[in-house]
This record gives sequence, structure tokens and C-alpha cells, in this order.
Amino acid sequence: MTARLLWSLLTLAQAALGTRVLLRLLDTAGGNRVAPCPHYSATAPGSVAVVVPVLNEVARLGPCLDGLTAQGPEVGEIVVVDGGSTDGTQALVATYAARDARVRLVDAGPIPPGWNGKAWGLEVGAREANPTAPWLLTIDADVRPAPRLAAALLAHAASEGVAALSVATRQELSGPAEGLIHPALLATLVYRFGIPGHATDQVDRVQANGQCFLLRRDVLARAGGFAVVRDSRCEDVTLARALAASGTAVGFYEAGDLARVQMYASAGEAWRNWPRSLPLRDRFAGWGATLLGLAEVTLVQALPLPLLMLRLLTGQHGPATAVNAVLAATRVGVLAGMARAYRCPPWTYWLSPLSDVPVALRLCASALQRRHVWRGRPLVDGGG
Repeated sequence: MTARLLWSLLTLAQAALGTRVLLRLLDTAGGNRVAPCPHYSATAPGSVAVVVPVLNEVARLGPCLDGLTAQGPEVGEIVVVDGGSTDGTQALVATYAARDARVRLVDAGPIPPGWNGKAWGLEVGAREANPTAPWLLTIDADVRPAPRLAAALLAHAASEGVAALSVATRQELSGPAEGLIHPALLATLVYRFGIPGHATDQVDRVQANGQCFLLRRDVLARAGGFAVVRDSRCEDVTLARALAASGTAVGFYEAGDLARVQMYASAGEAWRNWPRSLPLRDRFAGWGATLLGLAEVTLVQALPLPLLMLRLLTGQHGPATAVNAVLAATRVGVLAGMARAYRCPPWTYWLSPLSDVPVALRLCASALQRRHVWRGRPLVDGGG
């Protein structure tokens, strides 16, 4: 097979997948966002039970509980589910429980066989939460909720007519090194699923972020509860897909500073941990969908810029150069649009497309990896 034929086949694949991505970005542009809501009284007090699964979070949990205890009367309780912390997390929760009666600590006990730790924590939290609260709000320990977050989410759910929604949290980076890596990882989601701001019940298009997820208990029960994510590496997306499969439209929206998060303490931590879940392979998306998504990341996000530079440096023109020029320009546009997802991004943010190729390789390797570990605990892989 000649080099010319290889270039032609590669260009055709890039053009086909690039068209899919461009149409997806156009289709999801101009979505709605969760707006701050100073006063929201359409829901009775105690309508929301917050569930916070934790494991050795003493260094990050304080700001999260500060924000949760500042919520209004719509939040009836804050259930912190501990998976066996040994770093003082339990004592920290006790200090908050002494100040706010809504806070209580629940011991998740030993994790049953076949369950991943976070999924089990969510299951225990849902069981322990007051059954009279019609809404559950799951929050990760590294999230910094604004005081009116719960009220704003309830108001947005009412205005959009959805019974489940999650938030594209505003990201805080640890420094310039993470600024090179984190945005390239985040962009892989934008390329595969589009721009936040919409609700859908299509299983292959639904988006979600388990860091901040609001849903009605009845729709959760109809979808099978948190048991449907017990062996998933991407439990938030698997839950959204299960809800969509049961007929529930799931929303995914930006919310500005209503929910901020610093996911990782360093670039190395982001590199080691986030790619574990980013292939998004589960019982609803088997190898076919996974490989198609990885092909979009590789051929449409990662390769156009280096291929364009190679062709320009070697004086080559023609269809391949034109296709890669369009896709490279799209990458710059995605980078500019994603900037609002970050709070004070470092200057290296604008260089993050240079990390696209290693990120694509990292996701492909993670998709093939069967064994994963999170904080010293093995993860069950229940991928399709």
C-alpha cells in the first residue's frame, strides 16, 4: 500500500469523523446554563437530601461542607457516607455535625463483592437519606458549592422540565503543569458529546458529571437505583445512560461559580487518575461505541495539528492539508470556548493542544486496561 493511498484513507477517515464532530458541536451550541437563584420557594423545605461519598478526604472536605451547610431550607439533610477513612475525615465531619443538625456521618461498612467503592457509598447514602425527600443531590468532596446551589438546581430542573441533571463544574487547576494536561483531557469529552446545556433521553448522547448530580428518587428507583452502576468505572455516565434507557431525559448544564472544583492536586495525579474513567465504556456502550469515540479523539482532536504542521513544513498541499487545517482551526475554537470552564486558567492552558496526542494514547491504553486502582482499592471493571 503506497504512502499516497494511506494518506487518502486517513484523510477520508478524518473528514468523515470530523463532519460528525462538527455537526455535534453545532447541534449543541447555544445551550442553557444554570443561573444563580436568590429566592426559590416552589419546593418545600427538606425536599433535597444531599449525599457525599468520602474516602480519606480530610484535606478537601471542609470547603465542601462549608458550602453545603450554607444551603437554604430546601436541603433537609447532608449525609456524608464514609468508605473507611483513616485520615481524620470522620472527626472533621463530627465537627460540622455539632454545628449543623442536618449533617450526619454514615459508615458504609465493608464494600460488598461486585461493587466499586463510590457506587456503594452512593447506594448507602440513598438508603440512609430521609425517604420523604423527593430529590437526591450527590456531591463529591472536592466540590465547592455556592450557598444557593441547591435552590438554583431545583429552579433549573423546574424550568427545563427535567427530573435529573448534573453540572459541568468550573475547574480550578493546581498550576501551569496541569494547565497543559487537564484541558486536553476535558476536550475529549467535548469532541465526543458536544457542548453542555441540553437534556436528552438518547443513551448514546447523554452527558453527566457525578461531582454534582441532582435527581428525583422515583426516577432513580425506576432505572434500578445505584445498583446499575455498581461495577462501572464511569458511574456518573452509566447512571445517566440508565436513566435515559428508562425514558428519563437527563440534563447537563454549566453553572458558573455555583459549583467549583479542584479535581487533582497535581498534573501527575490528573494524568494517573482521570483517564481511568474517560474511555466511558460500560454496559450501555460496548467496544463499538468506545472505539468510535476514541477514533474521534485521535483523528479529529489529536492528529490534525501535527499533521498540518508536517504537511506545511514539507510543502505539501491538497485535500489532506485542507482537511487538517479545518480540524486544527476547530481545535482552536474548542479551546477558546472551553476557557469559561476554568477559573483563572494558567497561561499554559493555551498550549494544552500540544498534549492531545499523548492524551489520546493514554485513553486508548486505559480502555484496554482491565485492572484499575483508586486510592489503594481495586476497581471492578464491568465494561460492556
